[in-house]
Amino acid sequence: MNTGTIKVLLVEDDEAMRREFESMVASHPDLSLCGSAANLAEARLLLAQKTPDVALVDLGLPDGDGVELIAWLQQQRPHTTVLVATIFGDEAHVVRAIEAGARGYLLKDTAIDEFARGIKLLQQGGAPLSPQIARHLLKRFSPSEKISPRSEIDSLTAREIDILRHISQGYSVSETAKNMNISTHTVATHIKNIYSKLAVHNRVAAIIQARIQGFI
Repeated sequence: MNTGTIKVLLVEDDEAMRREFESMVASHPDLSLCGSAANLAEARLLLAQKTPDVALVDLGLPDGDGVELIAWLQQQRPHTTVLVATIFGDEAHVVRAIEAGARGYLLKDTAIDEFARGIKLLQQGGAPLSPQIARHLLKRFSPSEKISPRSEIDSLTAREIDILRHISQGYSVSETAKNMNISTHTVATHIKNIYSKLAVHNRVAAIIQARIQGFI
């Protein structure tokens, strides 16, 4: 897991929003600005010279679709992870961006500090998603798994919630066990119980369920 300064590339055509993102990066001790672009052409010029850790990408750009850049990064800069920042919260935009390679998707009405948290979460192996976006993905990619009622979420123990937070941040079973000072067998057992309580069958669906309900 990367513990150094995270190099961030911003691709945002709205000047006020871009300045706000620049200020966010500049003021955060764990982030550094790798470049700031107002369109696809500027982004490509910057990427010819620099390799960011994270690219914060808007979808509606004046000279093209941000999804084009996401797909290019997936192929040419696989070590650069992409966090989408957009006003588009419909399923079509979400699915296209995720299928192109985006690892996170936050709507622009998200608090600015949540974008900084999302960038760090990406570097830790997590997937920052606005709740509305998580619902789209759960419906699209886990059609047989329904959103659990609040009563089922509330049945999670404090330890199970702690384990959920660990795995949502990209920690492995062994890393989670070490951090919590318990055995890997105990962690694995708790994960099975979490899946059962949330009526899901994989880590992504469990994380989405917990994020929808506000636990992580």
